[in-house]
Amino acid sequence: MTRSANHKPALIGCDVDGTLFNDDETLSPRTRAAVRAAVAGGAQFVLATGRPPRWIRPVVEALGFAPMAVCANGAVIYDPEHDRVVSARTLSADTLAALADITRRVIPGAGLAVERIGERAHDAATPQFVSSPGYEHAWLNPDNTEVSLDDLLSAPAIKLLIRKAGASSAEMAAALGPHLGEEGDLTYSTNNGLLEIVPRGISKASGLREVGAPLGIAETDVIAFGDMPNDIPMLLRAGLGVAMGNAHPDALAAADEVTSRNTEDGVARVLERWWS
Repeated sequence: MTRSANHKPALIGCDVDGTLFNDDETLSPRTRAAVRAAVAGGAQFVLATGRPPRWIRPVVEALGFAPMAVCANGAVIYDPEHDRVVSARTLSADTLAALADITRRVIPGAGLAVERIGERAHDAATPQFVSSPGYEHAWLNPDNTEVSLDDLLSAPAIKLLIRKAGASSAEMAAALGPHLGEEGDLTYSTNNGLLEIVPRGISKASGLREVGAPLGIAETDVIAFGDMPNDIPMLLRAGLGVAMGNAHPDALAAADEVTSRNTEDGVARVLERWWS
């Protein structure tokens, strides 16, 4: 459904990479101004991202304020203003072991990594991003600690990452998805050979619901912006789901409407209907 111009959303759930940010991971002045105008006008602005809490600080600095953040595709609710993990959903060690067995059988040669979480964005006592030997990072800023596979699977994690350089994430997901059963929910936020598994039933939609419910905000009063398959649950559940012009075909199909690309202030162009 499409909202009328006089029905202002109460909560804005916004993906970061490929949506809020430009391709060079910067925030345009127009989009920053539109977000800040919405917040000044009474809307709750919530980041909804695959990023872990330790990668939220640059977003906060770009915005100039610290909104609540749904991190790790919904597995973590993080309060950056007070550097506090509000809640976390994890895959158990047993579940991780089962997922690893399935992955090694279905996608031979794939590397594995996990995201763990403490009480803050950076927990100096324990490495938060640990990977199996030979794991090839999908991003340009690797911050993983390499451990044995046994160590990798020995503790609960908010997310399991499966990486195969040179592969297609979509093809990997199509191959692995039918084998997961109830072990976890599979998604991806880039098509460069990286899959992400979070606890069953967890998504950006569940994270936004967790943030909005205590404030009395119904899903029908949420507007969500996204561009990749990991955004689809919130695009479907929000009162208005908006896909970026640069979005993955599956995200485009799930959305109520399509805005301009992330490099063309697509988020701002929608928010300016109500706040300018």
